[in-house]
Amino acid sequence: MSIAIECHTESMESFSKLAPVEAVLFDIDGTICDSDPIHYYAFREMLQEVGFNNGEPITEEFFSEYISGKHNPDIGKFLFPEWDHDKYMKFMDDKEVLFCSLAKDQLEPVNGLHKLCKWIEDHGLKRAAVTNAPRANAELMISKLGLVDFFQFLVIGSECERAKPFPDPYLKGLELLGASPKHTFVFEDSASGIRAGVAAGMPVVGLATRNPEQVLKDAGGSLLIKDYEDLNLWNMLHELEPSIAENLDASDGNKQ
Repeated sequence: MSIAIECHTESMESFSKLAPVEAVLFDIDGTICDSDPIHYYAFREMLQEVGFNNGEPITEEFFSEYISGKHNPDIGKFLFPEWDHDKYMKFMDDKEVLFCSLAKDQLEPVNGLHKLCKWIEDHGLKRAAVTNAPRANAELMISKLGLVDFFQFLVIGSECERAKPFPDPYLKGLELLGASPKHTFVFEDSASGIRAGVAAGMPVVGLATRNPEQVLKDAGGSLLIKDYEDLNLWNMLHELEPSIAENLDASDGNKQ
């Protein structure tokens, strides 16, 4: 059964107000690639090894609510409140090593991603990846998906003063691109990431790749889509095209 899509007039207005769009910001995990199943597997196996939850495997629902999209130090502190910082961060680092070894062979782009990236490039929009993932993971995923030359900047949450759900990483992305939040929108798949994008003053397209639609909507997602082939996404983009073209023509005229 196809996912139900929320696309009300009020939501579409939040994107039409962006005209002319100048930049697009992307989360990575679950947004450009369906990496959550790999993360879930790695957490499930490693948590069982240390006897978490009396050795019972965590569920996908537990992963979605308490782990997906969150910052590693926050995850470690939540899972192991009685462990010291170094101990739970060692667990998180080991989990990332396992993730990377699995991702090398299993990582796939979200359906329609490369079509969207071509549209963004063809329309001359600025773009950056903004993630809570460790830098090594983020660079691996971007490389595996063939997007090294697509993203102009990569912002890592742990390298900012505060990671998502705070707006700092998205504000840093805007600063690096020289873009205004009034002319930029975000792609995200988690409630934490959506809240960060909204707090930074931008409308957010929520990808319901794994997380429940209602969770993404409640976090502030303006448009919910199944993947990048979704007709509601393309209807929104096509509505923005005339203003983008006018802006490009004006920029070209100023250069002459």
